[in-house]
Amino acid sequence: MKIICIGRNYVGHALEMKAEVPKEPVFFLKPDTAILKSGEAFYYPEFTKDLNYECEIVYKITKPGKHIEEKFAHKYYDSFTLGIDFTARDIQAECKAKGLPWEKGKAFDHSAPIGEFKLLSEFKSPLAFELKLNGGTVQKGDSSEMLFNIDKIIAHISQFITLKTGDLIFTGTPEGVGPVKIGDRLEAFAEGQKMLELEIK
Repeated sequence: MKIICIGRNYVGHALEMKAEVPKEPVFFLKPDTAILKSGEAFYYPEFTKDLNYECEIVYKITKPGKHIEEKFAHKYYDSFTLGIDFTARDIQAECKAKGLPWEKGKAFDHSAPIGEFKLLSEFKSPLAFELKLNGGTVQKGDSSEMLFNIDKIIAHISQFITLKTGDLIFTGTPEGVGPVKIGDRLEAFAEGQKMLELEIK
């Protein structure tokens, strides 16, 4: 199982990061050791002083595929959850400044907490979601705001990487990303239903 993450997939987030709005999906990978299940404690990594949350819709691939046409992409998923793409922003910035890959700022252990998967058929479209930090909403978005929807993402990624059953696709984050500290509590909701919660320790 692999985790494929899409970067800058919401205009607002691209602008707040002072980054160019992409013309095609930008993706990077996280290992399976990045997964953390909802309700499990997340321990603040000792190597960063600027840990940021990024709440995202996450889709699970249901069957293998390569060179998938966009019109057939919907046959490769049927469920979703919400996840956090934790980013060690200081580490990432340091790597970017040196022109180096920045996996150590994105792909570290437990950097991809996820909730329980739910059938998409049980939710409205577009899919609305929000993230709360200590009870206050810090991010809100819905699937219609994505620059590239999940079908376009699957079609693009599968030209380069074979998708396998169980692979997860993090689809990018809306604006409002920010730092967390020890003692903080994060809760993610889809259509008002809690999907994910975790405490920073």
